[in-house]
Amino acid sequence: MHPRNAGKQICHHRHELTFLSQASDAGKRLDHFLQEQLPSYSRTRLQDWVRGGRVQVDGRRQKPSYCLRGGEKVDVEPAELRPLKAEPEPIALQILYEDNDVVAVDKPAGMVVHAGAGCRSGTLVNALLHRFGELSGLGGELRPGIIHRLDRHTSGVMLVARNDAAHRRLAEQFARREVEKVYIALVHGVLKTDRGRIEKPITRDPARRIRMTARLGRGRPALTEYRVLRRYRAFTLLEVKIGTGRTHQIRTHLASVGHPVAGDRLYGAPSRVEGQPSLGRFFLHSHRIRFEQPATRQAITLESPLPPELEGWLAGLL
Repeated sequence: MHPRNAGKQICHHRHELTFLSQASDAGKRLDHFLQEQLPSYSRTRLQDWVRGGRVQVDGRRQKPSYCLRGGEKVDVEPAELRPLKAEPEPIALQILYEDNDVVAVDKPAGMVVHAGAGCRSGTLVNALLHRFGELSGLGGELRPGIIHRLDRHTSGVMLVARNDAAHRRLAEQFARREVEKVYIALVHGVLKTDRGRIEKPITRDPARRIRMTARLGRGRPALTEYRVLRRYRAFTLLEVKIGTGRTHQIRTHLASVGHPVAGDRLYGAPSRVEGQPSLGRFFLHSHRIRFEQPATRQAITLESPLPPELEGWLAGLL
């Protein structure tokens, strides 16, 4: 096997997957390696596969904690997953706006938008189905009503379509970049300029598949603009506008210029800040969204205030 294929999938036959670990994987736990190669599955599920004999390293069963040496052949036989479908759940929601076409919710940090690998309950979609009964079906049974998403640990205002016609019109507005999306972010370091623009393509990070990167010069076009709201000794508070809606866009772009979002360990933020309590989430909040009501064409602007836990964290900074 040529070394450039190391760490990549080298076989997919009869629902079996084969990966080759590389020298840089030496010392890495088997379950961590698998999660990097198969980011759509939770670590818990992958660990179950290892314990159940569905994963073999050079033809032998190992524990999830097995340390790779590099150069091993890792065979995976994924277990069948039952089809995912959103189910109504009685979960409290903060509704910012609603009419016959659109709902705007104030999503709390920690809530997943829709079910996926490793998460079937407690989602925003499940809560919406319980509250409203029916949403647009264009997103399928797993993502009814969902036009755009927020990361699990990002809070704030988010739009949901109640019917297919509204979904189509709102999706067109997003595609034409007519929806104004404004975020508040606290980043590490002190930015020198009061305003900035980051226009770098974003793609999946080949070295760590669970994150994105803007450092390879290729991928989908992405535009992020920011304005400094306040500078602290070791942080900067920003108002951020995005012209595109790429996966992890704000987090990826700000990290690419050396200023990761506070609390975002995946993109380089430290786990703790001296003198501050653990944040337990990203300091990234969807603050304002402006769109055109699908039926009336009326311009609507909605805002979500900064959550108390973020306000409190700011108060402790110098």
